Amino acid sequence: MDVPSEFSSFFQRALEIKKIALSMKNPLVVHHHDTDGITSGAIVKTALRKRGIPHRMKVVKTLDERAVEELRKEKEIILVDLGAGNKMVNELGDVVIIDHHQTEGIEKPQLNPLLFGIDGGRELSSSGAAYAVFKERIDLAIIGAIGDMQFPFKGLNRLLLERAEEEGKIRVEKDLVLYGRYSRPLVQFIVFSDAPYIPSLSFNEDNVVLLLKEIGIETEKDGRARTYSELNSAEKRKLVSALVEVLMAKGKERLASKLVGETYLLMPSEVIKYPMDASEFSTMLNACGRHGKADVGVGFCLGEKGAKERAEELLLHHKRMIREGIKYARTSLNDFGPFYFLDGREKIDEGIIGIVCGMLGGLGKPVFGIADSEDGRIKISGRGTVGLIEKGLNLGGVLRGCSEKYRGIGGGHQIAAGATFPKENLNEFLLCLEKVRQ
Repeated sequence: MDVPSEFSSFFQRALEIKKIALSMKNPLVVHHHDTDGITSGAIVKTALRKRGIPHRMKVVKTLDERAVEELRKEKEIILVDLGAGNKMVNELGDVVIIDHHQTEGIEKPQLNPLLFGIDGGRELSSSGAAYAVFKERIDLAIIGAIGDMQFPFKGLNRLLLERAEEEGKIRVEKDLVLYGRYSRPLVQFIVFSDAPYIPSLSFNEDNVVLLLKEIGIETEKDGRARTYSELNSAEKRKLVSALVEVLMAKGKERLASKLVGETYLLMPSEVIKYPMDASEFSTMLNACGRHGKADVGVGFCLGEKGAKERAEELLLHHKRMIREGIKYARTSLNDFGPFYFLDGREKIDEGIIGIVCGMLGGLGKPVFGIADSEDGRIKISGRGTVGLIEKGLNLGGVLRGCSEKYRGIGGGHQIAAGATFPKENLNEFLLCLEKVRQ
């Protein structure tokens, strides 16, 4: 791959990290539980397995004090999509870090785009960094970036996308951006749209059926339900126009303008037999990780037998929980002045509180949501928008600062971040979030 001069130092550092990682005898690969973490872990596993290097895998939700304590006994550790934001990693043994989160005070060898002037929140994910190190599974680098909402692709992500196209791994199209273009029956394709949520249509099958009838689109052909991908060009234009009209009528002009965009289609491979929307692959991985089965996600990435079927089951469960979470959030969101606040304790699982907050975005202010953490603490997730970032928002910095002040651990990106902290510090923590104004 020809590397533009502005990325040369980043790739030189990637080569150094590769040498360190591949010199390890039996490393523990520790990765995050979301899509980017799972794809990053799968890329590292692919590289180590190909070279016959013994290794073990471990997934963590948060690299907090407890997680670090469990790692003290390890001699060799590869951290992916983790490690950049916790100085305690300096106390561990031989560690190499591949991450894209905001970082400060880390002394261990690290590949992080932020250290090279590359935006880790919008221009390169951890899976992209892992690909830069090992040159394995560029398709997973694309899927990981999509999982971190880093699209449309730009910067180093765009370079990797062009490489994936050249290798025949990905096909880029301009199309409707709703989930399930190739996999869902047409009615369910619209009914279960939650990104974006379409008022009067999302989760309302009667209205969807009526809309399709009004614009003259048949939902079945030869006794079989049609998918969006099977519509002809004229039918697609009719449907897109109708959806835009619905959003405009509900005052959702911003969503209407983003209804059509760049989409990414994975080509058949040793993992998938038929073309698959990369966003669908990404969502399945996220479902695995958010519900305690990141190993299933890694298995799906690697084409292990039965993993895809198990991932599909987890996806159904994941979508159901999100629908219930959104339903609760619509009546429970509170305006706390500089931000909106959602108390999801006993109502929304910690694995999806961030997703729910993200779906409530576009309100002109950041959204913070809390949920019960499985370790007895509180999990908080924050979501912003590009417009807020341009005005100076840095959620990762805010949550990291509040966490350090109130015995927690947190950080992330400018646009999306999370933390965990003791329950007794909730009020003080929320007051600390007043800094979100700055």
